[in-house]
Amino acid sequence: MIKRLILLFLLLSFFCAGQEIGQAATKNRAYWEAKGDIVWDVKTNDKVIALTFDDGPDPRYTRQILDLLEKHKAKGTFFVMGHKAQKNPTLIKEMHQKGHEIANHTYHHPQLRTITASDLRKEIRDTDNVIHSLTGKYPTLFRPPGGVYDDKVVNAAKAQHHLVVMWSWTQDTKDWKNPGVQRIVNKVCNNAKPGNIVLFHDAGGNREQTVQAVKIILDKLSKEGYQFITVSQLLPYKDKKVSTKTPK
Repeated sequence: MIKRLILLFLLLSFFCAGQEIGQAATKNRAYWEAKGDIVWDVKTNDKVIALTFDDGPDPRYTRQILDLLEKHKAKGTFFVMGHKAQKNPTLIKEMHQKGHEIANHTYHHPQLRTITASDLRKEIRDTDNVIHSLTGKYPTLFRPPGGVYDDKVVNAAKAQHHLVVMWSWTQDTKDWKNPGVQRIVNKVCNNAKPGNIVLFHDAGGNREQTVQAVKIILDKLSKEGYQFITVSQLLPYKDKKVSTKTPK
């Protein structure tokens, strides 16, 4: 009798574990996109692209990127870290005044697989408060460090009324590795499609290659008819079929 109970317990444990694994396996990109909780890119026929920059601001490189964007009348989305934003209030205010989007990238850039849900919510909340104190607006977008996404991350972002924003799978420049200016340029330009969200970094190391690549990319894709808008400006395009309207 005892052996039968043990066997039954093991079978039930195995079945439940299998269910949990199956449920976890379904929570891939398709699952989260269907729920509308995470965005990687937007399907559209309009030649619009969102350039995004993580880990800043950094006075050395963010300033140069802002100048390049202004030259091309382009808008960018900056996923800033709270403690760096607090140290560089002038840059944050300038981004806001020039119409760029300031989004949340946590306060300290923690390891999301080990941080508690409570601590993650605090990281997001503290960064929101810094951005609000400098711009008068709370951010609406959140990008998790390392591109980690799961229930904990999504729920923490939603608790702060944020949409999780990733990047197009073909548009991870890996510029943090300093692979060379031309490789960054080729990655973006050779894979450019309407509705792309491109991942760059404007801090966290030497970003001279990123700055030089952004200059070339802006020149090249502008000539191909692309316009550079913020992620929040890009999102409404998913509800359009075909449009020729120029983004404001």
